[in-house]
Amino acid sequence: MADIDRIEMFLEVAKLQSFAAAAKALGMSGPAASKQVMALGEKLGVKLLHRTTRMVTLTDEGSLYYERARLAIDELKEAASAVQDMKATPKGLLRVNVPLSFGQTHRLPVISGFAKKYQDVVMDVSLEDRTVDIMAEGYDVVVRIGVMHDSNFVIKTLAPCPMFLVAAPGYMKHCGDLMSPQSLKNHRLISYAYHTGGMEWKFRDSNGRILSVKGSSVFKANTAEMMLQAALDGVGVALLPSFSCDTYIKAKRLVQLLPEFEGYPVREIAALMPPNRYRSTKVKLFVEWLANACKAMPFTN
Repeated sequence: MADIDRIEMFLEVAKLQSFAAAAKALGMSGPAASKQVMALGEKLGVKLLHRTTRMVTLTDEGSLYYERARLAIDELKEAASAVQDMKATPKGLLRVNVPLSFGQTHRLPVISGFAKKYQDVVMDVSLEDRTVDIMAEGYDVVVRIGVMHDSNFVIKTLAPCPMFLVAAPGYMKHCGDLMSPQSLKNHRLISYAYHTGGMEWKFRDSNGRILSVKGSSVFKANTAEMMLQAALDGVGVALLPSFSCDTYIKAKRLVQLLPEFEGYPVREIAALMPPNRYRSTKVKLFVEWLANACKAMPFTN
């Protein structure tokens, strides 16, 4: 038996704390399993396991070897999967979560286009703005917009996402122009309900100075789509992601206010993935598909 098989047997015994259970899991007899783990220990020159009539536990040397060997075996398995995956057609379930307004406005044709091209991939797509638990809820890719700093996930930036300060022409005619971000205190403000920082907007001027404005909102919503509708209806001033309002600015249904001040910190559109090192072909292709589609969005530049 090759050393790698002995190592896998040792790992299984340590995990299950039983020679019999490990042998059954790997399809061999208990005595054979015991013999192979003993041979591994003899080759290493250490005792790997304590064995009693009730259970099997690791020695100090066995515990150290277990952690290192487990990582090494995982690396080998990932390498084998990666090589096989290069020749494989992407297939299987792909669970994706996308912000509601962004998905409805721009990404639905992109996602369905991916599904049409790769017909062996089963798509499970959710559109919502809440903060999802990627690991617990079993998502392969989660698209999010904001300031990306969570090192617990693999993050692939898809595009920048400028924030525009906007209002309906009728509202501005009635309430007057904005001279600076501080003038927002005299206006009716539309805010995002999920924002954790309270009613505070920050801007950066052309000299790099950061300005902070605190106020009270007259309208809160948990989607950019609802905030956009309120702005279109003349409820007040909103700070919206470019993808949400760019079309309406070009159609002159909204006015971009204070364009010389950019929303701060700078947001970005990104794909978040679980922190395991190996990315399947379907995940890599899907993220690449999204990235290429985002490059075609002029309002993200």
